[in-house]
Amino acid sequence: MNVRRLSCRLLAWSAVLLLSGCASVDFDYPKVESTALQSTGETYFGRQLSARDDRHPDESGFYLLSDGIDALAVRILMIKRAERTLDAQYYLITNDDIGFAFVGALLQAADRGVRVRLLLDDIQTQGYDAGMAALDSHPNLEVRIFNPFGVRGVRALNFTELGRVNRRMHNKSITADNQITIIGGRNIAAEYFAARIDVNFGDVDVVGIGPIVRDVSDMFDTYWNHRLAAPVPAFAHMPDDPAGELERLRGRIDASVQRLRETAYAVAFKESYDNAVDQELDTFTWSAYELVYDSPDKADKKKAKTADSIVTSLDKAVQSAQWELIVISPYFVPLKSGVSYLAALEARGVDVVIVTNSLAATNHAVVHSGYVPYRKALLESGVELREVRPDAFVEGVDRVEQANRGGAGASLATLHTKAFIVDRERFFLGSFNWDPRSVDINTELGVIMDSPELAEHAVDRLMDSYDAMTYEVVLNDAGKVRWIDRSGEEEVVLDKEPQTGFWRRFAVGFYRILPIKGQL
Repeated sequence: MNVRRLSCRLLAWSAVLLLSGCASVDFDYPKVESTALQSTGETYFGRQLSARDDRHPDESGFYLLSDGIDALAVRILMIKRAERTLDAQYYLITNDDIGFAFVGALLQAADRGVRVRLLLDDIQTQGYDAGMAALDSHPNLEVRIFNPFGVRGVRALNFTELGRVNRRMHNKSITADNQITIIGGRNIAAEYFAARIDVNFGDVDVVGIGPIVRDVSDMFDTYWNHRLAAPVPAFAHMPDDPAGELERLRGRIDASVQRLRETAYAVAFKESYDNAVDQELDTFTWSAYELVYDSPDKADKKKAKTADSIVTSLDKAVQSAQWELIVISPYFVPLKSGVSYLAALEARGVDVVIVTNSLAATNHAVVHSGYVPYRKALLESGVELREVRPDAFVEGVDRVEQANRGGAGASLATLHTKAFIVDRERFFLGSFNWDPRSVDINTELGVIMDSPELAEHAVDRLMDSYDAMTYEVVLNDAGKVRWIDRSGEEEVVLDKEPQTGFWRRFAVGFYRILPIKGQL
């Protein structure tokens, strides 16, 4: 009986593996090439921004979004004020209240005749096929998924295509009427916009106007028309009645938005939205810039080695440093080559500062395991290490707590900003982490702004909160790693990863022995 049962199980698993091997994506599925609309000067944003553009013909205007609620409000405002076209490119959109609000706004734009192009990576779309097909059924809204998984159910069964599906599109941007854009590190989920009770991500986006918008649109078109950007029918389990599915999706969106309206978050959001509506263009800082991004060919294993890489431009910017480099990277895995790279900067007189997550703050302990082995060597080379505390201040969270009359309680904080500042004159902001995955595997996007004003502003904000928001990592006289906590009245030196328990530290130790550093 046991032998028979085992045989049946083996047969079942064989069938599953066979089916997983047969599941595939039709990358030759017919699709219509499209590009950004150029004649949009008569739109609301075109009229509002044209005079300012004329006064800065060779520069772009930038405005930083560090408050999570402001970041959502400006996105929703852009979507609501768009008249002709919206292009959204994201690594992930979750099915929480924020995700539904964002998608609902896109759907409303499509309803009023705006052409909406939504390009998503496939990393977190499991179970979304019917919803994506429903959105795609709208005559004004087209959905494409970048490098989709062939097996739509259990993602682990895609292991036969690991070399392909391991490469993900990490870019994040939204552009309205080819006149205004937002790029940065935020995905579309509650934790990126100060909307969760338990944990929130500290992040920064940048709003761009001027020539950079056309550059972002060109980048989007390159990805949108790439072979790996698949229409939904090329891979998904299609519903029998997409129109009916769209109506059901509208119902879920309406219910979710109504829930959100009844929360303290809605009070803080309205304040941010009203401020965004009234914002003057004088708040933008104008400067020269360089939009930097990977070719989508990087996600094609056969073309990756020869694809244009964001690393080329980033390395040039870093190597221009004369006296200071400040790196902010939530996931920091330098490897030996990265240690040597940063040590060489220190050796020629550049003060290097790294700000990353502490073990208690990170949402990916496995990535932290790729950072731990290099801490000592970095410190010995002169690099300054700062690790963000799990109780650090995340902009926007305090406003929700205030609107809730203090009832929400403090949430945990995770650093998610990806940036670096060179000599307080050049400022990079985008999706790029200092880790092997951003360098070699995923596609990334960012902008290098030649703006001492923005660079100084970023450094000043960082320095003002150094002691309250970070631990300084040092070596003691015996060469052991220690953490200095200066958040209280007295300085405290800690000899273990701060605010962590045994099992979290044990997990990092276990991950360290696995041969995975190149994937982190």
